Amino acid sequence: QVQLVESGGGVVQAGGSLRLSCKASGSIGSINFMGWYRQAPGKQRELVATIPSGGSTNYADSVKGRFTISRDNAKNTVYLQMNSLKPEDTAVYYCRAITFYDYWGQGTQVTVSS
Repeated sequence: QVQLVESGGGVVQAGGSLRLSCKASGSIGSINFMGWYRQAPGKQRELVATIPSGGSTNYADSVKGRFTISRDNAKNTVYLQMNSLKPEDTAVYYCRAITFYDYWGQGTQVTVSS
């Protein structure tokens, strides 16, 4: 079992920045993939950024150059640094971890005002 707890969401003006954190606990040694996804009202959940174990990072075209995903293995935490935020970035952001199973956090709300 893996537990994921996101934090760092909030309300920010367009052009501002936020850093999301996702702390993993439990069977973290078995995690081979982590990522951030988001879901805006009335839309499907979409990939934002991923960071596989031992692999290269991957970003949605809409966030390339603005968002950066990183991980601190000592803290069992994955971060999403979000810069130059736009109103269309408004969504609930979810952390995901894959072992043999698929785990999701509870989500954290990000609201970008224009």
